[in-house]
Amino acid sequence: MSRSELVRLSGISKQQLSRLENGQIRLRLDHLKPFAPHLGYSAEQMLLWGRYPGTGGDDVETAAASAPPPHQVAEIDTHSELRRGARHGDQLKNEKWVFPESFVREQLHASPEHLLVLEATGDSMAPTINAGERVIIDTGHKRPSPDGLYAIRDTFGSIVVRRLQVLHASRPMRVKVISDNAKHPSEETPLAELEIVGKVLCCLKLY
Repeated sequence: MSRSELVRLSGISKQQLSRLENGQIRLRLDHLKPFAPHLGYSAEQMLLWGRYPGTGGDDVETAAASAPPPHQVAEIDTHSELRRGARHGDQLKNEKWVFPESFVREQLHASPEHLLVLEATGDSMAPTINAGERVIIDTGHKRPSPDGLYAIRDTFGSIVVRRLQVLHASRPMRVKVISDNAKHPSEETPLAELEIVGKVLCCLKLY
């Protein structure tokens, strides 16, 4: 398709098209929407050309093939009654979360094979973590050091998030299990009796 025909079909001026082509305007999705239906690609494909499936030439495809693959992270099915046959004895959802390799390496500082996603239930950790929000857990970190948020096994065998504070002066050593919601009382338990599933690395907040 010629530039003139593209200008006619899209309704964008030649001057605007020229500025986009020369990089004088920083591309946004709304800049590309007038062209997308006439070029056979979505605006998202055009904006992420070479990084979006079905776009790019040989050079781009070669670069994409050499790029680190994203990491797939399983989510614990907190709504399932099935508790057998899965890692940690908990049923995992069929669909997995996908996180960029750079995010896992540079932000989470964890091994991807140790990561799990957990949906928070109840209001015990509100407002820090609200019901329905997800947290990413490092199951390779099972010692409550430093103090902070951890996923633990409760009395009923469910995995919940609580704030742990080690009481170093106690013998045998005990841990204070804290709910951020003041309506829920804190508890103390011997460290040896506390089952820690992993450390909470981040929360996927809902807005």
